[in-house]
Amino acid sequence: MGTEFISVNNPVMDGNEKKYVLDCLESSWISSSGKYIDQFEGAFKEFCKAKHAIACSNGTAALHLALLALGLEPGDEVIVPTLTFIATANAVTYCGGKPVFIDSEPETWNMNPALIESKISSRTKGIIVVHFRGHPADMDDILDVARRHGLFVVEDAAQSHGAEYKGKRTGALGDIGTFSFFGNKIVTTGEGGMIVTDNEDLANQMRLLKNQAMTQKNRYWHPVIGYNYRMTNVAAAIGLAQLERVDTQIKGRSDVALWYQESLRHVPGMIFQCEKEWAKRVWFLFTLVLSNDARSVRDELIPYLLG
Repeated sequence: MGTEFISVNNPVMDGNEKKYVLDCLESSWISSSGKYIDQFEGAFKEFCKAKHAIACSNGTAALHLALLALGLEPGDEVIVPTLTFIATANAVTYCGGKPVFIDSEPETWNMNPALIESKISSRTKGIIVVHFRGHPADMDDILDVARRHGLFVVEDAAQSHGAEYKGKRTGALGDIGTFSFFGNKIVTTGEGGMIVTDNEDLANQMRLLKNQAMTQKNRYWHPVIGYNYRMTNVAAAIGLAQLERVDTQIKGRSDVALWYQESLRHVPGMIFQCEKEWAKRVWFLFTLVLSNDARSVRDELIPYLLG
C-alpha cells in the first residue's frame, strides 16, 4: 500500500516566470491590461500558426466565447465526445444548447467520426472535438462531415498544447480552437485560457464579448451583453515564460510517459493509448485502460492509488 502522496502534476516554473511577474508588480500593471497580455497572445498565435489569439480567464470561458461568437442559440444541438472533462458540455448548456454525445473509438479514445452523422438532426449546429490526453482526433474525417452538413467545428485543445495533426498544430484546424492553462496543463498560468482562429470577424467578436462588450471607440457603450472573461497581465506573464520552454516541457512529459509504458508493458491487461502515424501527440496525462480480463489487477490497483 502506498504511503507517500504523489501529485498528478507539479507545474515547472524554472524559466522567466518570476522575472516577468516581478516586472508586473513593479510596473503596477497587474490587472487586465499590460504588455504581457499582448506578448503572450502574439507568441501563442505564432505557436499555433493561427492569425488571431485571444487570451481569456480559463478554458471553459474560451469554449463559451467560441460558441457565442459562432451564434449558438437556445435549443441548438452541438455534438461532443463522451470522454472529456465536463466543461466541454457545460459550455454548450451556457448558451441554452443541448450537448449530443458521441462515443469514442478504441485506439486513440477520441470522438469516433463514423458515428457523427447518425447523431445529426435539424437542430445540430456544430461539433466540439477534444484531442483527448494530447492525441489529435481524426480531423479530416470530422471536418468532412462538418462541411457536408454546414456545421461549425470547435477544437477543445485544452489537453493538446503543441500536438500536431498531419503537420498542423491542434487548435488551428477547425473554425476556432480553445486552450486551457490550468495548473496541470502543459502550459499553465494557474488559471487561464486562449482562443485561436483565422477568422477576423470571429476574433473581434470574442474580444468584445470577453471584455464586458466594451467597444474601442466608446468604452462604456455596450452593444451586446458581455462577460468578464479577461486574463490578467500577471497570468499572461507566467504564460509567456511557460511558452518559452514548452518544448522542454513536452519532452519531459513524453519521457515520463514512455518510461511508464515500458515499465507496465509486461502487466497483463494493460491497454495504452496508441499514436497514429498521422499524429504527433503530446502527453497531457499518462492514462491506461485495464481490459475486462484484468479485474484482479484493477482490484489491487485502486486501493493502492487511493493510498
